[in-house]
Amino acid sequence: MPQMNILVGTMYGGALDVAEQVKPLFEKAGFEVNIAEQPTLDDLTSGESISLFVLSTTGSGDFPGNFVPFVRSLSDTSPSLTELRYGLIALGDSSYGDTFCGAGRKLDMLLEDHGARRLGERLEIDAMETFMADDAAIPWVEAWLEEQQLKVS
Repeated sequence: MPQMNILVGTMYGGALDVAEQVKPLFEKAGFEVNIAEQPTLDDLTSGESISLFVLSTTGSGDFPGNFVPFVRSLSDTSPSLTELRYGLIALGDSSYGDTFCGAGRKLDMLLEDHGARRLGERLEIDAMETFMADDAAIPWVEAWLEEQQLKVS
């Protein structure tokens, strides 16, 4: 059974809530799902498995505190991530202007710089437009699974 690791970066729990809401969709598609609330490089997947990042933005486009050690480790060790296939859900607030979903965008560039391959488009959820982030995340994950033909059962 392929693995789906959901790596969460959250400040107030919104990204974790999204991860918990989409987990059953991946399980239904045949994945064994693990949610990493304190993600490390060991949580990244390879081969038939996939990683999903669900990441809030704090301050001026910054990473949430629980995600900073992951980003530091990625930057410091500079591993090759050519085997990593991933999806990305970024949460932000468009009233912050240029830094809207800044953490998700920065992570996307960092992963790409290390050779990872994003599957599909990044979902950016705007708190100014969507009160409950999972209202946008659930249909995106359903379409993403179908688009990537990730149903394995």
